Amino acid sequence: MTAFQNGHQVNFCGNGGSAADAQHLAAEFSGRFYLNRKALKSDALHCNSSYVTAVANDYHYDEIYARLVEGTMQAGDVLIGLSTSGNSPNVVKAFETAQQKGIVTVAFTGLSGGQLKAFAHHFLNVPSAITPRIQEAHMLLGHILCELTEAALFGENKAQ
Repeated sequence: MTAFQNGHQVNFCGNGGSAADAQHLAAEFSGRFYLNRKALKSDALHCNSSYVTAVANDYHYDEIYARLVEGTMQAGDVLIGLSTSGNSPNVVKAFETAQQKGIVTVAFTGLSGGQLKAFAHHFLNVPSAITPRIQEAHMLLGHILCELTEAALFGENKAQ
C-alpha cells in the first residue's frame, strides 16, 4: 500500500503456474479488483516473451527477472515472488538484486520456504508440499492483499 501511495510499483515474478498467478495478481492491481478506481502500477515480469527468450538465450534463464529488477525497479518499489518450493533460481536471483537496490521483497512460498526465505522482507509460507494446494493458497493470500490495498487506498469494498 505504501509503495502505491508513494508512486512506486509492485511487480510479480514466478514460473509456470506461479507465473500465471503472478500475472493474475498484477492485473488485479493494474486493472481493478472490486472497485472502479485508478490503475495501480503493477506488472508480472515475465509478460514480455521477446525479452524473456532473448535474456534466457543470451545470458541464462536464471537472469530473466534479476535483469528487469536491475533495469526497471528502484528503492521503494515492491517485488513479490511466487515459488511453491522457494528455490526457483530466477526468483531467488531477482530477490538478491532487489535487496541490493533497496526494493522491498515479499515471498509467497510452500514447504519450508527454501532459499527465498533468506531474501524476503515479508514471508508468506504455505506449510504444504502439495503444489496445487500451495498455489490455491497463494491466490487466496494475493486476493486478500488486493482487497486490503483497495480498501486502504480507495475506501471500503462495496462488493461485500
